[in-house]
Amino acid sequence: MSNKLAKKYFRMDKLPHIWCPGCGHGILMRSVIQAIDNLGLNKDKVCVVSGIGCSSRAPGYLDFNTLHTTHGRALAFATGIKMANPDLHVIVVTGDGDSAAIGGNHLIHAARRNIDITTVVFNNNIYGMTGGQYSPTTPTGDKGTTAPYGNIDKNFDLCKLAKGAGSTYTGRATAYHANLITKLVQKGIENKGFSFIEALSVCPTYYGRKNKKGDASDMMKHLKDASINVKAIKNKTNENLEDKIIIGELYNSQEPEYTEQYKKIINRFKKER
Repeated sequence: MSNKLAKKYFRMDKLPHIWCPGCGHGILMRSVIQAIDNLGLNKDKVCVVSGIGCSSRAPGYLDFNTLHTTHGRALAFATGIKMANPDLHVIVVTGDGDSAAIGGNHLIHAARRNIDITTVVFNNNIYGMTGGQYSPTTPTGDKGTTAPYGNIDKNFDLCKLAKGAGSTYTGRATAYHANLITKLVQKGIENKGFSFIEALSVCPTYYGRKNKKGDASDMMKHLKDASINVKAIKNKTNENLEDKIIIGELYNSQEPEYTEQYKKIINRFKKER
C-alpha cells in the first residue's frame, strides 16, 4: 500500500493492526479503500459498519464515519443508518460467522429489501477471534476447536445465499486476487441496491494450523490454484469445477431500491395530508 493511500484513509494512531502474521484481512482492507479511492468518494459521505470478529476490527483503522457494533448486527445498524441518511455510501465489513451465523437473518432481509448497502464478507472459514470454532463456511470434514473430529455440517455458498435472498449484485474473489476484489467492491458501491461481495481470506493461525494447510504462503497459493473466473467456465463440466472457487462478477441486475421506494411513500403521504 502506498504511504499516500495509508495517510489519506487510515487512522495512523491506531496502527499497527492486531491481525496475525499471514492473515489475509489486511489485503482485503486495502482493496476496499482502493475501491473507495478509485470512485473519488467524499470521506464524509462514507460510513463503514462492522459487527464482531477479526474482520470487524477493520473500521477501527479506517478514517471514515465508522461503527463497530454488536455480534451479527452490522447489517441491522447499517439499515438504520441508510434509512436515516440515504445519501451516505454505507459499507459493511463482516466475517463469515458474523454475517451467516448469528447475523444470517439480517443478511437475508437486507438482501430481500434490496437496500443500498455494500456488504463485504472477509471469509476465512473459521471463527478466528474467539478461538477457532467452526463457522457456517467451514468446509465439510474440516476441523475446528468445536469440531475436533471434523465438521459434519454442509457449508454455505454465501453468494448463492445472497442472490437467492434478493441481492442485486454479487461477486467473489480472494485475497490473492486483490485487484479483482477492488473492482467488485467498486461495482458494488456503484450498484443502486444491495451488493454482496465474498472476499476469501486466509487464517493460518487457527484454520490453517488445525487443518494442516501449511503456512500463509501455502494457503495463498491454494487460493490462486483453486480459483477459476466465472468467464472461463462456460465450456467446463461440473466434474471440471469440483473443488474450484468460482470468482468474478456472479450476478448483476436492476431492481427498485428500498430507500427510494420508502421516499415515494413519504412524498405520497405529504401530498395526501
